[in-house]
Amino acid sequence: MKFIGNILWFVFIGLLSFIYWLITGVLLCLTLVGIPFGIQCIKLGVACAAPVGMNISTDFDSHPIANILWLLLFGWEIAVYYLAMGIILCVTVIGIPFGLQCFKLMRLALLPFGATLG
Repeated sequence: MKFIGNILWFVFIGLLSFIYWLITGVLLCLTLVGIPFGIQCIKLGVACAAPVGMNISTDFDSHPIANILWLLLFGWEIAVYYLAMGIILCVTVIGIPFGLQCFKLMRLALLPFGATLG
């Protein structure tokens, strides 16, 4: 079931998100200061490609300063986007599993430093 869910997610939502995060991550990695943020964008891209069945655990304490900078600069906007998409998808009965994946990605978008994907 995870395989089918990931295929549907990738076709309808994940492909564009994956491309967006990958391009953003590569562009940020071109600058010396942006490398840590670029790596986190690539991590978000990997999670956006196939989130169904993936466990995401966040650890704020491992990199608190980096997480605070991310939260202030990028994280809250991305989290609001995933929250809105999750609510919109959960309104429909068919979209509830995808809405739950958006809520999972929202946690990762808020605090990506120290987060593990598994």
